[in-house]
Amino acid sequence: MPQPRKMSHDKIVLICALLAGLPAVVLALALLWWKFDEPAAQWTLSLLVVVSWLGFTLAARTQVVRPLQTMANLLLALREGDYSFRARGARHDDPLGEAMAEINTLGSVLQNQRRGAVEATALLRTVMEKIDVAVFAFDQDGVLRLVNRAGEKLLAQPGERLLGRQAVALGLADCLEGEPNRLLVSPTLPANARWGMRRTTFREEGRPHQLIVIADLSQPLREEELKAWQGVVRVLGHELNNSLAPIKSISGTLGTNLRRATRPADWEADLLAGLDIIAARAEGLERFLQAYSRLARLPPPSLAPVDLAALVQRVTAVETRAAVAVRRGPPLALHCDGAQVEQALINLLRNAVDAALEQRSAGRTEAGVRLGWRQDGPTVEIWIEDDGPGVAQTANLFVPFFTTKPEGSGIGLVLCRQIAENHGGSLTLSNRRDASGCIATLRLPST
Repeated sequence: MPQPRKMSHDKIVLICALLAGLPAVVLALALLWWKFDEPAAQWTLSLLVVVSWLGFTLAARTQVVRPLQTMANLLLALREGDYSFRARGARHDDPLGEAMAEINTLGSVLQNQRRGAVEATALLRTVMEKIDVAVFAFDQDGVLRLVNRAGEKLLAQPGERLLGRQAVALGLADCLEGEPNRLLVSPTLPANARWGMRRTTFREEGRPHQLIVIADLSQPLREEELKAWQGVVRVLGHELNNSLAPIKSISGTLGTNLRRATRPADWEADLLAGLDIIAARAEGLERFLQAYSRLARLPPPSLAPVDLAALVQRVTAVETRAAVAVRRGPPLALHCDGAQVEQALINLLRNAVDAALEQRSAGRTEAGVRLGWRQDGPTVEIWIEDDGPGVAQTANLFVPFFTTKPEGSGIGLVLCRQIAENHGGSLTLSNRRDASGCIATLRLPST
């Protein structure tokens, strides 16, 4: 059964106005026809009463309906994006004028917001056109919706041919899957460069989109590679000069003494001392090169379950120069390369014992070393604390070949940190706050 149509608002207002004046009109007509005896006067006055009644009723309807139509037109203009219309008679001293004023205010706010959005969009487009990284935006169906000039240049096609095409057809389907940040290898990209890709998700009109940014990393990588080689050559040259200069000087002096017709009485002792110095410098240079080779050829970790308590026991058993106090934590099994982690802990423990022995030689007999571990959520923290003098230059701790020890190579801490990072962890060294000394913290994933 069809539902009956509801009466419109203007008809309801009209009927209410007619009903409001109907009793007075009926009474006036009754008195008019009862008191007056002249038909002409009766008809004239009756017509005047009825016309006035109907006229004022229609006027009341117009006063109610016309402002509503005006507000409807204003709201329609706002919905269509035209914010230039304004209502007249917007005053705050009556309810209707206040409603008009609020609509005018809403139009002004939306106009300012659209102006800001247009300016921001223009700025974004300018930035996207000027940057040298390729930007692509795909919708949830993998269709390209946005591309900048660098993206057009990368794919060697104008934007008109690219927009609306599937990622598979563009050769960018791999960008929508896998790790969001990685090096990108694609047959559609030039092979003479190394490409880095970043992917993020955003929403437009409530639907998910994916933003792909592809950048050429060749130039930054070449610059970093050049800096790395310059640093290596500088360090190697420094170490070689430190060893070769005294070797050259001493060998020259010994050669001069041997070529003399008359040699001094202690020439043999001088010869042996000089040869000892040359051998010591050669040995130190050999240790340096071996340490450098070990750092450069560190293999990837071979992960396997390792009992942490047993590993700590093996590490402390290696150090025989001083007793190490072990602060046991909860029973844990690390998923790591046991040999590499053990080597890192041996290096850290050796440094801590060296610092403690230095303090003991200075008269502080109670200086010791402590080793322990604790669980911190998904991370295991293995800490080594000493009562040594602390570290004076913490900024250079992990600079390759930097060392404060006369016989040090500057490789140990760098190697320890590399082992930690290869396991997805970290290594930090800092001076203690409660007393003199240093604390090393090796953080490794527990699983």
